[in-house]
Amino acid sequence: MAVQKSRKTPSKRGMRRGHDSLKTRTLSIEPETGETHLRHHVSPEGFYRGREVIQFEETVEEGEE
Repeated sequence: MAVQKSRKTPSKRGMRRGHDSLKTRTLSIEPETGETHLRHHVSPEGFYRGREVIQFEETVEEGEE
């Protein structure tokens, strides 16, 4: 098993942990609907990069017939 020769300083520990912080998610605005969605994800309306990729079926409520 490898054993370090000398103790690591707090400065080195901080440098190693410097890239571990949480970053905010990048959002995009869909040009067709104007909705905000995560990058590289389909918008809630089913659009991606200006194209409708998911078509939702219209649901009919029982009281509206």
